[in-house]
Amino acid sequence: MSRANVRKWYPEGIAGFQGRPGDIIPRYIGARRHEWRIGETTDDTEQTAAVIRALLRDGRANHASIGTELLQCKKSAHPGVSIWTFLEIGDPARIALTGDGCGAAMRVAPIGVIHSPDRLDDLIQDAYECSIPTHGGQLAICAAVAVACAVSAALDGHSAADILALASKGAQRAETLRPGSGSVTIAAAIEKIYFDLAARKDLVVDEIAEQYFPNKPENIVPLAISLALVTQSAEQTILVAANLGGDSDSVASIGGAIAGALRPETVNYQWFEIVNSVNGEGFLRDAISLATLVSHHI
Repeated sequence: MSRANVRKWYPEGIAGFQGRPGDIIPRYIGARRHEWRIGETTDDTEQTAAVIRALLRDGRANHASIGTELLQCKKSAHPGVSIWTFLEIGDPARIALTGDGCGAAMRVAPIGVIHSPDRLDDLIQDAYECSIPTHGGQLAICAAVAVACAVSAALDGHSAADILALASKGAQRAETLRPGSGSVTIAAAIEKIYFDLAARKDLVVDEIAEQYFPNKPENIVPLAISLALVTQSAEQTILVAANLGGDSDSVASIGGAIAGALRPETVNYQWFEIVNSVNGEGFLRDAISLATLVSHHI
C-alpha cells in the first residue's frame, strides 16, 4: 500500500497483529488474487523455505535444485513479476539474465546461515546460485549477496559496523557477476541510507517513506539492512516496515532476519506463536533441520 493507505486503514499505526489470527485481513476480503489472513506468511517466507529445503537435500546451494523448490511457490505470483515468468517457463535449471527486483534478496537468508563471514567467496557464489532461477540483474544479485553477508556476520556476533562493511564489500564484489544497468549500485545505496538513518535522532516513518519509499530494489534492500543495523531490533524493524507501506513484507523479512540474527532477544515471541499457529510448523521444522546441519558441519 501507499503510505497514505496505511494511514487510512490503520489510523493509529500498526503495533502488531490486528484482529483474530487466521481471519482474512479486512481489506483483502473478496480479493481476486488471494485473501490474505492475519498472521499468514507471504511469498518471502514461502521462497525462503524453498531455499532451505534445497540446502537440506543437497548440502549446498545449486540453482537447479533451488529452482525445483521454487516451482512450488505460488504466493504473489502474477504477470509482471519474475517468479511468474519462472513458473510459466517451468524449467528448474533456467538461468535468468535479467530481473532486478528483490525476490532473490528476500529468500537468501539461509545462505548466510550455512556460511561464516570469513567465507566471502562462498557467500557470493551461493547467493548468486540462489538468485539466478528468477533474478539475473546486477542489482538483484548484489542485493542478495549483501543480505547473505549481513545475516552471516550477524549470526557470528559481529558489530553493526562490521556487518555493514561486509554487506557493502560483498555487494561491491558481486558487481562483476553481471553488467550494471545504471549509475546506482546496491553497495553505495546501503551506505547512503545507513549513514543517513544512523545520524537521525528518531526514526520517523513519514520522513523515511518520503525519502526511501520501498518500491524499488535500491531502496528496499538497503533500507531493510539499514533499519536492522540502526535499530538492532527485529520487532522495531518489522514495525517500521509495516507502517511504511510499499514492499513492506520484504523490508520486514530481510531486516527482521538480520536484526533477529544480531539480537535474538528482540524477536517478538507472541508474534512468533501467532505465525506458527496460523501457518503450521513446516518452515520451523525445516529451519531447525538447517541449524542442525550447520552445527554438524562446525
